[in-house]
Amino acid sequence: MKKGFVCVLAALMLFTFAACDLFEKSYTVGICQYDSYPALDDTVNGFQDALKEQLGDAVTIQVESASGIAANCGSILDGFVAGKADIVLACGAPALQSAASYFGTVSVLGAAVADYSSALEISGGSITGTSDSVSADEQAAMIPEMFPYAQSVGLLYCSQEPDSQYQAERFAESLASLGLVSAPFPFTDGNDLASALQDACEQSDVIFVPTGACVSVNTDTVREITVSAGVPVVAGNTDICAGCGTVTLAVSYYDLGYQTGQMAARILTGETDAVSLPVEYAAETAKLFNAEICAALGVTIPEGYAPLG
Repeated sequence: MKKGFVCVLAALMLFTFAACDLFEKSYTVGICQYDSYPALDDTVNGFQDALKEQLGDAVTIQVESASGIAANCGSILDGFVAGKADIVLACGAPALQSAASYFGTVSVLGAAVADYSSALEISGGSITGTSDSVSADEQAAMIPEMFPYAQSVGLLYCSQEPDSQYQAERFAESLASLGLVSAPFPFTDGNDLASALQDACEQSDVIFVPTGACVSVNTDTVREITVSAGVPVVAGNTDICAGCGTVTLAVSYYDLGYQTGQMAARILTGETDAVSLPVEYAAETAKLFNAEICAALGVTIPEGYAPLG
């Protein structure tokens, strides 16, 4: 009987040690946010909320912004690796491009990226996360719905952002299937954005602007030129639509961030690993319009569209 008591006591001690180890397990997560604008801010907020709900006080999250300077991403990521981060979120395509070289050193997830292959300039890719990409066919179909007079569409995108160029190329293919003509109007940075946009306005009935960091922080410029010219903008996301667009096929960046946070929690707890997870997409999209700009341009809103909230 004494021997049995000793065995039970030993088992209880082992269980106690295991439980303590479980409860004392902690995780460190680094977030490299390329810049600060609503889409990226919402993504980061959703990501943090999901991790805190899943892991509580066991997770420590550090957020660093590159302030729109790609070179800063490397320094931020170096700091996360030196600090023994368990996982890193690269928020925005430029941040993901910088994070690619750290794959294998630390687990990396991406968010607020349309296409991982074009952003990383690789085929397939071993970095996963969530994509803010939407159906180019559904985006293109909004043009004859809202602008039935349109025959030519200008594609305005930053040539230094492969993710944006990828979206423009997909959109052009979808426009061609509808019998619409398109022309690219690339620009290098904010300094030549206005010049490219003025050319686009002169040669286009409608302009398409994909998601991208440069346009997202220069929507005032786009709005001033396009509204003055009377040319509507189909925007790649709600940020751009709120700033200068007439209509967008929208996803919730908060929800995508939350979805990415759930993926991160599964990796951290050992349920899966980053290599095994496929890129995930938004479950829902919505057709939204900018009431103020639509009124300024005299655009009639068809059924099935809701105002930006």
